[in-house]
Amino acid sequence: MTVDEQTRTEGPRSKRRRILDAAIDNFGGVGFEHTKWATIADEVGIGQTALYHYFESKVHCLLTIMSNELERSLERTRAVTAEVSEPDDKIRVAVAAAFDVTAREALQERILMSHQDLLVGERSSQREEAERQRARELVREIEHEWAALLKAGMDAGVFAKQDEVVLARLMLGLINGVWRWYRPKGAHTLAEISDQVVAACVRLVH
Repeated sequence: MTVDEQTRTEGPRSKRRRILDAAIDNFGGVGFEHTKWATIADEVGIGQTALYHYFESKVHCLLTIMSNELERSLERTRAVTAEVSEPDDKIRVAVAAAFDVTAREALQERILMSHQDLLVGERSSQREEAERQRARELVREIEHEWAALLKAGMDAGVFAKQDEVVLARLMLGLINGVWRWYRPKGAHTLAEISDQVVAACVRLVH
């Protein structure tokens, strides 16, 4: 098992998990560029050189946060849509689940949306590139999952016939765009935003 694979099976108090949590709080709070690698080490209680046992660079850590968030989102979508049978209900619960997040998960979403450009170009580092490829594959899986939900509704005669891939991308763009401007102390709660986005997505399919 590689170090990157190990993170998916470690407990909440593992050192790697604590590094990721500290990085999420800092990258999502003050920004990736303004976060010093030494700050993460101090918060976790290890020397800065020890960080390189877990992540070979700050970018490697960032890409790991991004791919972990994509994986969490995909698994959550699959779980909630499996619990309902009607096409409309599947769309409603999938959209609502995207906003049913903890404070740290909301930060992960903000980080993911703020650094999408990292997924475009190949990385020179082997571990960074492996994490980038993992994230890109998860993006494809998420799009496929949503497109399949939409096609099933179209095949059942519940949703209007459209290009399900384009429609899935439109919905995901609407959902993901929220994380670019949403702030916990803003004028609207996540619950209010969720209700509006759910209603908009339901309108898109009819």
